[in-house]
Amino acid sequence: CLFFFFFLFVSPLRMSDDDDEFMMDSGDEDQYDYEFNSGSEEDDDEDDTNLENLYYTAKSHKVDEPEKALQIFKDIIDKEEEKGDWGFKAHKQTLKLLFKAERHEDFVKTFKSLLTYTKNAVSRNYSTRSLNNILEYVSKSKNVSLLQQVYTISLAILQEQSNTRLWFKILLKYGNLLLDIKELKELEHVIHQLNEACNSSEDDAHDATRDTQLMELYALEIQLYTEQTNTKKLKTLYNKSLAIKSAIPHPHILGIIRECGGKMHLNEGLFEEAYEDFFEAFKNYDESGSSKKIACLRYLVLANMLMKSEVDPFDAQESKPYRKDPDVVVMTDLVEAYQANNVVKFERVLRRNEKKLKEDTFMHWYIQDLLWNIRIAGMADLIRPYTRVKVSFIADKLQISTQEVEGLLVAAILDGVIFGKIDQAEGVVILKEASAAKKYSALSMWADDLSLLGLH
Repeated sequence: CLFFFFFLFVSPLRMSDDDDEFMMDSGDEDQYDYEFNSGSEEDDDEDDTNLENLYYTAKSHKVDEPEKALQIFKDIIDKEEEKGDWGFKAHKQTLKLLFKAERHEDFVKTFKSLLTYTKNAVSRNYSTRSLNNILEYVSKSKNVSLLQQVYTISLAILQEQSNTRLWFKILLKYGNLLLDIKELKELEHVIHQLNEACNSSEDDAHDATRDTQLMELYALEIQLYTEQTNTKKLKTLYNKSLAIKSAIPHPHILGIIRECGGKMHLNEGLFEEAYEDFFEAFKNYDESGSSKKIACLRYLVLANMLMKSEVDPFDAQESKPYRKDPDVVVMTDLVEAYQANNVVKFERVLRRNEKKLKEDTFMHWYIQDLLWNIRIAGMADLIRPYTRVKVSFIADKLQISTQEVEGLLVAAILDGVIFGKIDQAEGVVILKEASAAKKYSALSMWADDLSLLGLH
């Protein structure tokens, strides 16, 4: 009786521990294995017992003698007269060892062989969960060729078996791979397939699962339009994604959508909207544990400076812990200099971190805008006490050329930041008080109106 109890409750769990090799949720894997191995299986069959013993012998050699383990797993596959559970498990262990050894050709060959078991050798639930876990594990690879082969092979077999949910999930992964390697034409084709799958779904239009799939698709499509700088389609899709309320997407998906929305709004000069998007993206990336949260925090700070806010973006509860983060501290220094209109310090921080800032092409694109803004603000502060200032004096204080100062002065006068005129012959700027400037402007407009009426 004790033996039966031990065999019934311990052995199935032991048989399931190979799934930790491609584990995403070990608890569920154990459940699937237990359900598969219980009931009608004749566990006391001699051949089955021999395969089981071989299987655990092979596992014991995985760390110290991987080649020996591979040979034993091959023997299991060859000795199993009819494709079944032990051969399937041996395939999974073999894939793990081949992947670690970077034997990619052998991995693809073995993966194709494993897929032949998914037709009827093992249960659909078990094979689906195992295949999903294998693909999640393999997706960590940096070998693009391997990933492309594995994804395309999987998609073909899943479509053949009408496993639409896993097919959709893998096609999304393939789409993200194409995005990473900038194969945008092929990505457009993948997105077309995903859209067709969503539109042909028999689920109710308000079904949460379908809407969640739509959100995942929109996140991928939004990234494509961001790459292509297709603002019109990007804006339409961004608004459609925010309108979906019944979906339960992963926070990472929400982070992608809001980050792309932030970039879109920043490009349009809508800095406050961009700030809100980046803040929401940062919170979602933070919740999901994504490393993208740091880049998004930098964009958040960028938007804060471009909107000329006096609020410290690191005062928020969510961002405060990252104030001293090594990858963020450069932004902290920039904000402090920017809000103090300290041009010299701001440029010193830029020079010191030029390489790091250039690595982020999106961030680097806006550095000149920030520099222009702070130079104008710093110049306005510098000359405010005076009525007549030499251009060379401003250039010396800001540590820039006189030509650059003249460009700043023209922009500042046109934007109404300062009131005055430039005397290029004397090399000075003559300033007026704001109230006087407004009075002269009003008188000038009044004179123009009189002229139009013929009353001058």
